[in-house]
Amino acid sequence: MDALGRHVLVEFYDCSPDILNDVIAIENNMVAAAKEAGATVINSTFHHFSPFGVSGVVVIQESHLAIHTWPEYRYAAVDLFTCGEPVDPWISYKYLKNAFQAGHGSSMEISRGQLNLLEPSNIDIPGLREQAEEKIPVPKYTRNIWFTERNDHIALSLRHKGDPLFRKQSEFQKVEIYDTYQFGKMLTCDGAIMCAEKDEHVYHEMISHVPLFTHPNPKRVLVIGGGDGGAVREIVRHDNIEKVTLVEIDEVVLEASKEHLPSLASALDHPKLELIIDDGIKYVSGAGNESIDIVLIDSTDSVGPALGLF
Repeated sequence: MDALGRHVLVEFYDCSPDILNDVIAIENNMVAAAKEAGATVINSTFHHFSPFGVSGVVVIQESHLAIHTWPEYRYAAVDLFTCGEPVDPWISYKYLKNAFQAGHGSSMEISRGQLNLLEPSNIDIPGLREQAEEKIPVPKYTRNIWFTERNDHIALSLRHKGDPLFRKQSEFQKVEIYDTYQFGKMLTCDGAIMCAEKDEHVYHEMISHVPLFTHPNPKRVLVIGGGDGGAVREIVRHDNIEKVTLVEIDEVVLEASKEHLPSLASALDHPKLELIIDDGIKYVSGAGNESIDIVLIDSTDSVGPALGLF
């Protein structure tokens, strides 16, 4: 090898947009591509950006693999940089082209640190390497995977433990649960954060208790949305409540919450609760006059299935 490193600049076209927008799939494939080429993986750090795009890097003992994706264009830009003879970046290229289901790719290899342009120093590299191998332990692989929700004015990123605990595409939306380091288990719908274990009480207590204490004598409460169960949990703390009707359009939200968010879903089997899987607008249109004392709209933002509620 007549250079210190090999740098392959890659463009993948006509890829699967779903894969390019899946931070977990991207991270797993990038790590696998590095290992397939014979590299030693040290660290992986990846971010998903709402609504589209993933950026990340796999640090290897022999340099790095980096990526940024544009799912809306079915395009990914990838850097494959390896040092030394044993690791072949073209093996990673072939692996990723197949993993991303790319229609085609273009690439260019650049020799980095051409030896005929460099003068070696008089440092005893072999001797230092032997000393380092005796003292420095084998590096431990660490993961840094981030979920990011953003709009034109703000972004919020939370580091989580990697693979989602729950992921299912329902008739209405993609429902996911991640285990975050700072806020515990977190429910998201179509890439938007719904609630997290550590701070959900702030939302659910306010949306429930304020209207309940404002009403002179509430007996019957309707909750539209709220499939995580947090609002119902707070409502049934009031002894004067006779009936709570929860109308949730997406049964998958209930499934995810019961399985992974038991602290929120603890009252979803309460004897005062009537649970209905249906469209909240449809339910209200058929409800009789004075049949409900309080209506709580515990929905997603004014997009998708919740738009009509606003």
